[in-house]
Amino acid sequence: MVGCGGGGALDAGKAIAAMLTNEGELLDYLEVIGQGKPLRVPPAPFIAVPTTAGTGSEATCNSVLTSPEHRVKVSLRSPSMLPTLALVDPELTYDLPPAITAATGLDALAQLIEPFVSTRANPMTDGLCLEGVVRVARSLRRAVTHGRDLRAREDMAVASLFGGIALANAGLGAVHGLAAPLGGMFSVPHGAVCAALLPHVVAANLHALRDRRSESEALPRYQRIAVLLTGRPEATAEQGAEWLRRLVADLGIPHLGTYGITREYTGELVEKAARASSMKANPIELTPEELAAAFESAL
Repeated sequence: MVGCGGGGALDAGKAIAAMLTNEGELLDYLEVIGQGKPLRVPPAPFIAVPTTAGTGSEATCNSVLTSPEHRVKVSLRSPSMLPTLALVDPELTYDLPPAITAATGLDALAQLIEPFVSTRANPMTDGLCLEGVVRVARSLRRAVTHGRDLRAREDMAVASLFGGIALANAGLGAVHGLAAPLGGMFSVPHGAVCAALLPHVVAANLHALRDRRSESEALPRYQRIAVLLTGRPEATAEQGAEWLRRLVADLGIPHLGTYGITREYTGELVEKAARASSMKANPIELTPEELAAAFESAL
């Protein structure tokens, strides 16, 4: 099985490879809305060829799928679903439009920041996250404005790959915890959702950590990310969040309201986000009110 395209195409390929060799229905194996049974037979060999630099799906052992019936995105997950081979060629992203380059690039950045501050952070993924953040900070703007700049595209492709490895081994957080139900409830690109949410979730996490867990290791980790993003050794974690907010604005990331998403969906969204698997590794458990405020700030 060969999957070529963005994260959705690669995830579809991984799911097809898994179901080619395992009996039963897809729902037998899905998390959250299904039975969550383990795969009994290894999937068919799968080759991943990413043409965007964002999801890192070429390096993960799960497939994120949308259930229109349940209005949510959920995972089919197994260690055996890791692609047999990943062909990461930055030249395949040369003709990616600026808007998609920006959204997928910010998704890659989210997938480097969230594992670094997660409750499952570890020395192996820390190094990948920090190197990836450096590459995004220096190259995302350039990749958006000069799509055929090989160094910028290579930086983003490597950062996306590193983010995939990091999230597979250290988990994610509230950005993706909110993005999963949003992607199921509305026809909205995953990268654009993560991009719009990122600065607001970082700000919410920082406020909650300072308020309830001021001793948390995540706080100096956020500060370290801020130093890498801003290039200033004295940068604070909050200045890192502000840098992210400006980047999102400068790259023209649409507000979530652009997609017809309104405050009337806040309750349903927060309820679903609290059950999302990605939420488990967030550095602090956010209250429903904090999740709602982060979501509504992105509208």
